[in-house]
Amino acid sequence: MTAHTSAEPTAQLTALFRRQKTAQRGQPVVERDVRLDRLTRLQEALLSAEPALIAAMSDDFSHRPAMESRLYDIDLVLGEIRQAKRHLKRWMRVRRAPVPLVYKPARAELRPQPLGVVGIISPWNFPVQLALAPMVAALAAGNRVMLKPSELTPRTSAALAEMLSGVFAPEEVATVTGGPQIAEAFSALPFDHLFFTGSTSVGRKVAEAAARNLTPVTLELGGKSPAVIMPGADLDRAGRRIAWGKAMNAGQVCVAPDYVLVPRKKMLPMADAIMGGFMHFFPDGPESDDYAAIISERHHARLTAMLAEAEARGAQILRLEGSTGNARKFAPTVVLDPPQDITLMQEEIFGPILPLVPYDDPQEALDFVAARDHPLALYVFSDNKKEQELWLDHSTSGGVTVNDVAIHVGFGTLPFGGVGASGQGSYHGRAGFETFSHLNPVVRQAKRNGMALAEPPFKGWRKRALGMMRKLT
Repeated sequence: MTAHTSAEPTAQLTALFRRQKTAQRGQPVVERDVRLDRLTRLQEALLSAEPALIAAMSDDFSHRPAMESRLYDIDLVLGEIRQAKRHLKRWMRVRRAPVPLVYKPARAELRPQPLGVVGIISPWNFPVQLALAPMVAALAAGNRVMLKPSELTPRTSAALAEMLSGVFAPEEVATVTGGPQIAEAFSALPFDHLFFTGSTSVGRKVAEAAARNLTPVTLELGGKSPAVIMPGADLDRAGRRIAWGKAMNAGQVCVAPDYVLVPRKKMLPMADAIMGGFMHFFPDGPESDDYAAIISERHHARLTAMLAEAEARGAQILRLEGSTGNARKFAPTVVLDPPQDITLMQEEIFGPILPLVPYDDPQEALDFVAARDHPLALYVFSDNKKEQELWLDHSTSGGVTVNDVAIHVGFGTLPFGGVGASGQGSYHGRAGFETFSHLNPVVRQAKRNGMALAEPPFKGWRKRALGMMRKLT
């Protein structure tokens, strides 16, 4: 079912939520066969709708490479589904827990249970993957789902709604489309869990709305994720991989390298290596079919203003040359040693502009990152194990990739999430299953047990026995 903007969006949303909540109360225990069936239906629907979704994404961006859409939006979700189906029996298993001596011979266990009705607010940059990957985890955990996709990708949102309504009853999965007014009403619903992916500023508003209902939230945000070139780095390899991570989806990626810290004497060789990577990937320049456009004119104008400010303040600019007939394409760009007080260095760029910042010793680089919000991702380039461990031991981030960028996101065996301003909570694989589950603690007391010791009056042998127990616990 798809709910659309109406004169009374709040009433419509509330009715849809109550419909799912009523269904959940009627079936609070969701057996594995039901969960597997839902995951299979989603898998088959995604494969059938793949051509329509890829075309819709390209239309929404004005151009998006079909292979990027397939790899990062479709295939990643299919991988999540396959992993969930393969491991669901183990994830759902009752888990034994240790029992303190004082309570023996009682038994303790954890029973994973569905939370109930989950709300998902997804962004525009990967409009299929970031809508469906958390949905996979929520369905695997036995929940019902309401999805609010981004209004900036209306064709993709409509295609998603059509796909989901074709295989799910509205009591199982429902899609709600619309603009900021709908999103505000959506985040105010008393979900059993609310999952948001997007900017830090909007994430704060979502968290505030959810807090009024004491709704737990997972916030997948962003920030300025650094790449660090250590003295022991292979510059050519680092440049190629950083260029790849920055050019993917034209830099519109929450884990794209936002700036690069480079030893001062290696600034120009590093810039050459990155620009060489851009030229290798896109020999036709930004005109290349393999290079995406910017999502909207407003975002293109924001990037243009950032770059103009850097240039006006004297920063050296290197751009991938080439004309384009698409007004929303923005050429990959390197900015050398920009002033730290300009917008480019204060806000998440979310586009194909890459500042290179010089440092004189590793401690200066550590201090530079530590003085800012914890990043969603950190990329360390070095063939020296001690240099790698320096960053692993003395920095905090949502996730780290050594000698590459962004690939940790694709590991379904690892939790993905931020820390501090870059997010809270995590998902992917088992971590996603547990995010959308309540691990219910259960204690089974034995018929013969020692709990009579804790019953008053506390005199004589009871008092002496409790004194002895204190030394044993």
